[in-house]
Amino acid sequence: MLLAAGRGERMRPLTDHTPKPLLQVGGKSLIVWHIENVARAGIYDLVINHAHLGSQIEAALGDGGQFGIRIRYSAENPVLETAGGIANALLLLGDAPFAVINSDIYCDYDFAQLPERAALLKASGDTAHLVLVNNPAHHPNGDFGLISSRVVNSTPAFTFSGIGIYQPSLFENIPRGTVAPLAPLLRAQIALGKVSGEHYGGRWLDVGTPQRLEKLDNELRSQHNATHV
Repeated sequence: MLLAAGRGERMRPLTDHTPKPLLQVGGKSLIVWHIENVARAGIYDLVINHAHLGSQIEAALGDGGQFGIRIRYSAENPVLETAGGIANALLLLGDAPFAVINSDIYCDYDFAQLPERAALLKASGDTAHLVLVNNPAHHPNGDFGLISSRVVNSTPAFTFSGIGIYQPSLFENIPRGTVAPLAPLLRAQIALGKVSGEHYGGRWLDVGTPQRLEKLDNELRSQHNATHV
């Protein structure tokens, strides 16, 4: 599932007329970078939630055929936050563990790992697996700790990347259409020892402001130009 329902307040005025996932970096929209990466990893079935200007997202991406995948949509009105949005889409996501990725990040994490991670999650009895990254300058205190591949609530050292794998049961008690944030749900499961994790040290960026968007765009265009000289 790709999360694409946020209003993008910090991105205004860019998001007044364009949904944040469709903002362009390096000649592609943020969400297309993810779609191409998951398709390259052999993942062909996507669910995308949307709210603000969601019709633009559906018009741009269609049924996924242009990417060689299948896309289905979960519309929200109002925005249901992360856990509420996932719960609202459970009927589309099925009974097996599934990955969820924030569409407003940029990373070179290898999504080909996700099916194996999902299989391990299903066998383990855990409810979630989180990919954690080094703390960016705008989030210096991080979100969660990590000890021997177990996520802990104490001594936060890393930032949640926005890439996670979840058991459907984690969201089954959230009624469809309910606004529900993800963090309290995760912290409760972490306290029960039910959340595994990994530290990813590669390229990752929370594209949350126009300044970060412009910086990433310049970097990607420079890389493209350097490889096509």
